[in-house]
Amino acid sequence: MPKAIFLDRDGVLNVERGAYTFKTEDFDVCAGVPEALTLLKQQGYYLIVITNQGGIAKGLYTKEHVLACHEKLQQACGGILDALYMAPAHESVSASIARKPDSLMLEKAMAKFNVDPAQCWMVGDQLRDMQAAEKVGVKGVLVGDYPAGTHPFQAENLLEAATRFILPEGQK
Repeated sequence: MPKAIFLDRDGVLNVERGAYTFKTEDFDVCAGVPEALTLLKQQGYYLIVITNQGGIAKGLYTKEHVLACHEKLQQACGGILDALYMAPAHESVSASIARKPDSLMLEKAMAKFNVDPAQCWMVGDQLRDMQAAEKVGVKGVLVGDYPAGTHPFQAENLLEAATRFILPEGQK
């Protein structure tokens, strides 16, 4: 069966700014992301972005802003990403089971691409990303500056997550 890497956006693929990143001029791809995505794609993984975008519900920006940032990411990575799923709701405005830590975005992507959850990984920078992955039987790698032991699989960034946990030895 096919396999996939589910990728949170802010803090994994692009630099986390502490506020909503929706302007392309503020959207900076994290170091090592193009290389990591290329390695993962070479091993047959679908690459699927799974992102909460609550600023849409808050009226701070539009879906088109998110898609423009995604296009900038695609350009930086050679068009390698297979899909983008976003949850535009925010709990302060409207509830949604699509938002992580719920798993609807993952479930939709898994159904569309017919992937085997046992062969999939979620890479995220928040515990809610790991919770969403766990709900659908997908292993998760928590990236960022967390104390050791916060999660069973922890890495500094996507490239380390790929080479240390996801890719089999000899395929890095």
